[in-house]
Amino acid sequence: MANILEVHKGCFSYPQKQPLLKDISFSLKGGQIMAVMGRNGIGKTTLIKCIVGILSWDSGYSAVGGKESRKNKPVKEIGYVPQAHKVSFSYSVRDMVVFGKTGHNSRFPAPGRQDYILADEILKKVGIFHLREQPCNELSGGQLQLVFIARALINSPKLLVLDEPESHLDFRNQIRLLKLIQNVAAENNIACMINTHYPNHALRIADQCFLLGDGDYMTGNTDEIMTDGNIQKYFGVYSHSVKFQYKDEMITSFSFLDEVQEKQNI
Repeated sequence: MANILEVHKGCFSYPQKQPLLKDISFSLKGGQIMAVMGRNGIGKTTLIKCIVGILSWDSGYSAVGGKESRKNKPVKEIGYVPQAHKVSFSYSVRDMVVFGKTGHNSRFPAPGRQDYILADEILKKVGIFHLREQPCNELSGGQLQLVFIARALINSPKLLVLDEPESHLDFRNQIRLLKLIQNVAAENNIACMINTHYPNHALRIADQCFLLGDGDYMTGNTDEIMTDGNIQKYFGVYSHSVKFQYKDEMITSFSFLDEVQEKQNI
């Protein structure tokens, strides 16, 4: 099976600062989910922005379906869901989703009837069809996050990229979201990247895991990458993992115990 996403020796640094991303290389196939993890400020969102084309790699490249991501040139094959923030505009949920379609079509910017039919189908799949006429500025943060996911799906992307999608969601809706991501990836054979702070979520749904550290990274099968030792190295905390049976699934869950104290030279 051909790779949908290819990242080859990607490097990036902000002006007058030390390199943030160095020689990043990995790939994803259709149906695969990758969890991107690491400490705050380590460069996870920057990595995502380079892949979707919001930022430009200093060297190296990323490509989706053979098309390289370039700054300020949206790639139709990528559906991007940024971190959710409250919005001030009063567009309806239905219109907001349709705008995801017209944003890639400069020749025909006005949405048509079929666009709205497609939007309704996606809103049903995401579970917020009942909100379709609600103004976006009246939604909760969790509801708005689901609107952004629906908007990202309207172009039938080959790659879906989500930056901290569990933000503002309660436990029940976090579980629903994880199932939604799994179903979208499997049913549409698309690759997914999810930037998350939840190791247990990564272990639950991700085939691949990308651990980003200060000047280095690890990537591979999630159950091989997400270990107590790697959490200590990349997050600076002690953890303990346990395995248990739930229905027909073997689940690994982490508890986080204490901060790793750095040794001081005396």
